[in-house]
Amino acid sequence: MDSNKRTVHSEKSDVPEFQRIKLRPVPEIKHKIPQPSFSLSLRKTSSTTKTTSLTAPAKLYGKDLSEYDEVDVDALLAQLSPEEINILAKEVDPDDNFLPPDQRCSYECTKSPTGPLDRKKLIEHINKQALETPDQPEFEPYVKGTVRGKKWIPPARDQRALEVEEQIAIDMGDEYEQALSHATQEEIIDLAAILGFHSMMNQDQYHASLLNKGQPVGLGWDGITKSTQQKVYPMDPPNNTDVEESIKRVKEDDPKLIELNFNNIKNISDEKFEQLFEVLPKNEHLEVLSLTNVGLTDKTALLLAEAIEKSKTLRVLNVETNFISPPVVVKLVKALLKCRTIEEFRASNQRSAVLGNKIEMEITDLVEKNTSLLRLGLHLEFNDARHRVAAHLQRNIDRNEN
Repeated sequence: MDSNKRTVHSEKSDVPEFQRIKLRPVPEIKHKIPQPSFSLSLRKTSSTTKTTSLTAPAKLYGKDLSEYDEVDVDALLAQLSPEEINILAKEVDPDDNFLPPDQRCSYECTKSPTGPLDRKKLIEHINKQALETPDQPEFEPYVKGTVRGKKWIPPARDQRALEVEEQIAIDMGDEYEQALSHATQEEIIDLAAILGFHSMMNQDQYHASLLNKGQPVGLGWDGITKSTQQKVYPMDPPNNTDVEESIKRVKEDDPKLIELNFNNIKNISDEKFEQLFEVLPKNEHLEVLSLTNVGLTDKTALLLAEAIEKSKTLRVLNVETNFISPPVVVKLVKALLKCRTIEEFRASNQRSAVLGNKIEMEITDLVEKNTSLLRLGLHLEFNDARHRVAAHLQRNIDRNEN
C-alpha cells in the first residue's frame, strides 16, 4: 500500500470509530476569514456606564471547535476511501427526509434471504420462540405482606381543626331532637327525600319515598340499587282493517261506523285515499279518523283538507307520522276553522322535523281564531308559539266546561 495513504487503526479503544480515521494534511484554504474565539462588544448606555458581553467558544469532546473553522469539509471527504466513508456513515445520521429509509438507517443485515415471506410460518415461529424462551427471573421475588419503598403516611391533622369540628352542633329544639332520636332508618330516608337530599340515597329509595310505597327491604343508607326488571309488553297486533270495505261503509253512511282506524296499514294507494276523502263530507256518523303512518303525501293531504271543511260530525283527526310538508300542515289547520266540530287534531312527526318560525306563527294565529279546538298534537319549537297555543287551548277547555 502506498505510504501516502492512511488506513484505519484496528486497535480497540474508547474513541469512536469515525475519529480513528487518519487523513492527509489539508492544503491551505484561501479566501477564508478566521473567526475569533470570543467576541467582545462594547455598548455605551450612558456617559459613565459601559456594558461588556463575552461569548464562550463552543467545545466538542473538550476541544475548541474554533480550530476547525478553517477546515473545508468537502476536501476532507474527498480524501476518504469508500470503506472509510461507509464507516463514517454508520456513525453519522444524515437526517435527510429525501433519502430512502434503507439509506438513512445504519443497520445492515448480513444474512442471506431465506425466500419469500410466509406470514403463517412467521407467526408460528414467533409463538414458538415466545413459549420456549424462559421468563427472566425477578430480582426480588414477591413476598406477601412485605412493604417495599416508602409507605405513604397521611399528615397529622391540626388539633384546632378537629376541635372546631367537634364543637359544631345544630340546636333544633327538644321536640325535633326527640322525634329524630326515635325515628327509624326508613323514616330518616323519607325525610331526606322530602328535603331533596338526593346524594344521600339511591334512586329506588328516593322514588319509593315520593310515591309513599315504603322503603325497599335491606337497602338502608349503604344499599346498592339493583336493575329493575323491564316490563315486557306484547306486540301490537297487525291492523287487519279492510280498506275497501271501510270506504264502502263510509260511502253508505253506516250508522255503526263511528271510528275508522287505518293506522300502520301499508300500500294504500292514492286512489283509495281519493275515494275516501270524496265520500267523507257526505257521512254524518263518522267521528274519529286515524291515518297514522299510512304514507299520506301533500297531494292526498290537500284532498283531506277540502274534505275537512265540509265535514259535519268529525271530532278527532290524526295524521301523525306521514310525509306532509309544513305548508300543507298549515292548510290542514286552516281547514279546521271552517269545520267547527273537530276538537282534537294531531299532525306531528312529519317529513320535516322542524316547521320553522314563519310556519309556527301562522299555525299559532290560526289556532287562536279557532274556538272549538281543545287538543293539538304538533311539535312547536319556539316558546312564544307554544305558550300562546297552550293558553288559547286552555281557554277553549274552560269555555267548553262552562
